[in-house]
Amino acid sequence: MSWDKENTFLNLVEVEQVISMFDLLPGVLFWIKDKNHNFVHANQAFIEHKEVRGLNQILGKNDYDFSPPHLAKQFIRDDEKILAGQTVTERLEMNMTQAGDPAWYATSKRPLSNQAGEIIGSYGITRHLQKQAMALSGVDAIKAPVDFVREHYSRHLAIEELAEVAHLSVSALERRFKKYLTKTPKQFINEVRLENARRLLVETDMPISQVGDATGFTDHSYFSKQFRLFFGELPSEFRKNYRLS
Repeated sequence: MSWDKENTFLNLVEVEQVISMFDLLPGVLFWIKDKNHNFVHANQAFIEHKEVRGLNQILGKNDYDFSPPHLAKQFIRDDEKILAGQTVTERLEMNMTQAGDPAWYATSKRPLSNQAGEIIGSYGITRHLQKQAMALSGVDAIKAPVDFVREHYSRHLAIEELAEVAHLSVSALERRFKKYLTKTPKQFINEVRLENARRLLVETDMPISQVGDATGFTDHSYFSKQFRLFFGELPSEFRKNYRLS
């Protein structure tokens, strides 16, 4: 088939049929937004992730309707860059799972143009890189220490203490975390602390040093280093950019 014939064939395909193909990709969240950051389409995986009954409960809404303010603001900041013509390809970013746990995702976004070449919206996909974490609710030996970390992340946490909570040896606990979360207990504690630090930077005027203290980081320079490693900018830069946008 020549290129001209292929192009003619694709022009005959209904857009609805094309976007419905994203329902065939397990574990991939797909969405389309207009220039006002409102959702105009999402696939079934996205709908389930947002814990709504159907697409009609997503249409016309934006990220503030489904995500914590600090995450919603980040998503919309990102959208503005896409609407300006930038693209994102397989970017690693930490967001929240359906269960509310911090986790790594790989995200790609593109501007959406009309036939005249004008950008009229954006679309994107993201996939959870630690899908095993979704099994947490059925694994009591992991759920107990995970819940304990969520509640006590602001203070010193020893791995031995988590092992005791889980009624496991330290080595057995570490094996369980590796199996179900693909990370060590220390890495999980660090991620929970960083996600809560990001939330405090948005929701409060607390000095950055106090944010570190409040989330279990006793060393300010270590806190700043870890925050930049995970989120791509220093805590001070994150707060400044959030308030300017």
